[in-house]
Amino acid sequence: MPTPRSIPAILLAATLIGLTAGRPQPAAPATDATLALLTTRGKAPAAALLSRTQPEPPPGARTLRHQASPVSVQRSAQPNSAAPNPRPYLHFARTGPSVSRADHFRVGSITKTFIATVVLQLAAEHRLSLSDPVEHHLPGLVRGPGVHGRTITLRALLTHTSGLYDFTAVTKGTAPVTPALAVRTALAHQASPKGRWTYSNTNYVVLGMVIEQVTGNSYATEAEHRILRPLHLTGTSFPGARTTLPSPHGRAFTSGGRDVTALDPRVAGAAGELISTLADLNRFYAALLSGRLLPAPLLREMLNTRPAHGRYGMGLYPRTLPCGTTVWGHNGRIVGSYVRTAATRDGRRVVTFRVNTDKTADPALESSLLAAEFCPRTP
Repeated sequence: MPTPRSIPAILLAATLIGLTAGRPQPAAPATDATLALLTTRGKAPAAALLSRTQPEPPPGARTLRHQASPVSVQRSAQPNSAAPNPRPYLHFARTGPSVSRADHFRVGSITKTFIATVVLQLAAEHRLSLSDPVEHHLPGLVRGPGVHGRTITLRALLTHTSGLYDFTAVTKGTAPVTPALAVRTALAHQASPKGRWTYSNTNYVVLGMVIEQVTGNSYATEAEHRILRPLHLTGTSFPGARTTLPSPHGRAFTSGGRDVTALDPRVAGAAGELISTLADLNRFYAALLSGRLLPAPLLREMLNTRPAHGRYGMGLYPRTLPCGTTVWGHNGRIVGSYVRTAATRDGRRVVTFRVNTDKTADPALESSLLAAEFCPRTP
């Protein structure tokens, strides 16, 4: 039993504990319960998620925004370059064997958000225009029956309204190809009507080639210089032709159970080769949507879904949840891996979940998990 002298100390400790309640608390029970369903009802071997919630900054804190060049972006990302902000609240959950918070994994089409960000940064630097035709940068590359690079703009590539056929519909995402071969494969098939939204990995392969033509560097080098190093995304890499994953990593399986941990990333190239971690993806989308990587007009352009009839912006897309909340992000599917990142428009709340297979038995679980994370819960 506490003595009278110890009661004030107990009250003080309780008060101090109460003061920590200002940090956002996770929606752990709902998200964790839904995550578990990915391995039971969804039949995935294992699943994991990491959520990130950034508390409101203290009064007078300076918010880092986009700077004019990658060098100044890198400088602005250094510690002590602004008034200290509260550290984000992180919540990790996993289910199934051989999956950890620090694992590296293939993120598939989430690569497209990185590629789009580089292209928009080049537009901000006036090194290209989104209205440029592909022919202006890559003369002779896109010419086929009913399609010509003169009539396809970079904006159309970014928004998947170019009409270019998806080369992975032929390769099934299992045959490594060069960028030029990917384009030739697409041009051998009928294009969709220009202006109609048709998701095509070919679009982002061509954008990767445009980045190289404009800068003289590969898209991987530009993304490393402009995004990975400034944001300290130390677990993120463009593997090129390397078939192995960095350590630590788990195993990856097809929906039929075949181990496909080793994979030639050239099956996807600029459309989907990236390797990352849960924490890095959350940090990237938080920085992008909070305005640290793009000037405000180009971030608005990135989020403009009108050209794609509400389906897609540039390298990311919106999803309106049953509670009315709209989140932004991308999914990624590549052999042996499925990943989904979603964030609020201001980037203050982000969640990434992954399974170590490319297909689950119940696709509706994705919506359920996002709703569990972003929709308010009643007591």
